[in-house]
Amino acid sequence: MPPPGRPPRSAHPRANRPGPPPVRAAAPPPREPDESRKLFRVAGLSAVSALFAHDPARVERLFFDERLKPAVGAFCKAMAAARKPYRMVEAEELAKVAGTVLHGGVVALMAPRAVPAFDGDAARRWSEPLLILDGVGNPHNLGAILRTAAFFGLPRVLLSDHPGQALPSEAAYRVAEGGFEWVELFKAENLPLALKRLRATHRVVGTALDPKRPTIDVSGLSATDRDRRPLAVVLGNEEDGAPPATLAACEALLTIPGGGRVQSLNVAATAAILIHALAVTPR
Repeated sequence: MPPPGRPPRSAHPRANRPGPPPVRAAAPPPREPDESRKLFRVAGLSAVSALFAHDPARVERLFFDERLKPAVGAFCKAMAAARKPYRMVEAEELAKVAGTVLHGGVVALMAPRAVPAFDGDAARRWSEPLLILDGVGNPHNLGAILRTAAFFGLPRVLLSDHPGQALPSEAAYRVAEGGFEWVELFKAENLPLALKRLRATHRVVGTALDPKRPTIDVSGLSATDRDRRPLAVVLGNEEDGAPPATLAACEALLTIPGGGRVQSLNVAATAAILIHALAVTPR
């Protein structure tokens, strides 16, 4: 029997010999932990730079290849100060982290940002034009639209609760090239009702071809008679356009005349033309 208070020794003679310190298992690949699956992967120097410029606290991990090392030095310092992991990796591993070889040499894993609900009372204080998307379902189109909005300085985009409406995603972030960090997103429940309320402060215009309703040419956006309300322009789903209830809540419909060789433009191309027109429209 061992003396009181002393733990029993193993019967095996080697079991009581001091051995080497335990070796910690290598950290699992970045995509394996449950935490990583809850994070967005933001790839490309433009998108990652915009993220660090506007909200670096949302970045949880940072990975980059050797060629981007000089460009991400400031990001690494920010990560070190926040005691968050960052690492230079080989191209093959970076592709695994990004989920694509089109990663641009740097990938940030960030906490997604929720899309706040549209507040009609707050919208009364908005003096800038507004773009509204009702059912634009392709995330690449959403990303392209946000990139264009950021480029031309459009501050906000309103999304509908349409079941097909694309929301911020990794694919949309990749195409937006940082646009999501420059443009505020809001989501409206019951868009037709929100549009009717918005008409108190904005001139709400839909995009559709309806022979029963008068339309205005996009070139006439800058000449909206004496209506001083900022414009709010609605774009619908890629296949079906805006729902009838949404169009009924608009004050006018807008057309973009073409040469007639194809029926319509891609929604992202349409948005680019409209956003440019909104950006140059006198306030």
